[in-house]
Amino acid sequence: MNTSDCIRIIDERLKLNKPKSIPKLASYKEAAVLIPIFEKDGKIYLLFTKRSNNVEHHKGQISFPGGRIDTSDPSPKHAALREAYEEIGLKKEDVKVLGKLDDTITYVSGYIVHPFVGLIPYPYNFRINKTEVDKIIFIPLDFFLQNGTGTFRSIFHEGKVYNSFAYNYNGDIIWGATARMVKNLIEVISGRSSAW
Repeated sequence: MNTSDCIRIIDERLKLNKPKSIPKLASYKEAAVLIPIFEKDGKIYLLFTKRSNNVEHHKGQISFPGGRIDTSDPSPKHAALREAYEEIGLKKEDVKVLGKLDDTITYVSGYIVHPFVGLIPYPYNFRINKTEVDKIIFIPLDFFLQNGTGTFRSIFHEGKVYNSFAYNYNGDIIWGATARMVKNLIEVISGRSSAW
């Protein structure tokens, strides 16, 4: 299957998806992230960021571009696109939002996160905001399709141990809410089709 067919199927399945919403909770703030996907060298990739050690929450973790929804944001989707521009210089007009995934919770930092999947052009002139982002990481979609839900492991972070399923891609550990979002994306786009 070529990448154009893959992107078409991803687009179709996201449009059919009915994401689960988490109602507002008094003790939780709201955030939004963009899950950027793109085609490179005949493969589909996901774009992740490694957060800097200067941010308030999730220091040094692998995540998607995103952050807290501001009162000035008219919607969670707007917040996800704004944050992607602020963090990696990705202009909103260069993103084709394909759909939304299930809301998820960051249990430690107390956020309800709204994830959006967006198709972006590549190559792209990313501009990394070094205050928030240490680096950008590209991981082939095939890696996640082959590794399903990842492996359950203990994660040591900021002096505490967390039990989470996680993906290890060349030493970069994706865990917690980000891993749950990846798992949800794989569930939505893979379905029961043998095409994957």
